[in-house]
Amino acid sequence: MNRPQRPMAPRGRVEEPYKINNYIKAPKVRVVGENVEQGIYSIQEALAMAKAASLDLVEISPNAEPPVCRIVDYSKFKYEQKKKQKELKSKAQKVVVKEIRFGPNTDDHDFDFKLKHAQTFLKEGAKVKAYVQFVGRAIVFKERGQDVLERFITALDDLGKPEAPLKLEGKRMIVVLSPKPKK
Repeated sequence: MNRPQRPMAPRGRVEEPYKINNYIKAPKVRVVGENVEQGIYSIQEALAMAKAASLDLVEISPNAEPPVCRIVDYSKFKYEQKKKQKELKSKAQKVVVKEIRFGPNTDDHDFDFKLKHAQTFLKEGAKVKAYVQFVGRAIVFKERGQDVLERFITALDDLGKPEAPLKLEGKRMIVVLSPKPKK
């Protein structure tokens, strides 16, 4: 049996995020970098300048007209780029969503207990997903669930605001509260 051959991935060269040296195809480039006369040069002149400095010509902005290239040590440049990405990732804010579950017949004590938890979550900067779980035939009492969630929203009015109106998904009525920005 003859099976069709799958195309093999090219071996050797790993796909690089930036074009370097002879892989740059633009006829003219804008050259920038330290200890370099900045300006627009032909690709041959730019490559010669990089070779004279024992460095690489790296295309950093391919969409510019003409493309912007920097004369740097490529491995050092890649390391610095990874470091910057890691730093940006660590500074990015992670959104935490805490869930609070109610029943349509939640009594006052349980409601107050869950309300206190929601207040601490919102003060810490986390979002709160509150939902009423309808079990069995309790779905008949949608109004009770709606009343519980609306009471919950009004009690947390000073700390958070709902992202969207109440919605019913299957046997759950859901609202997501996000913390109000601190002044």
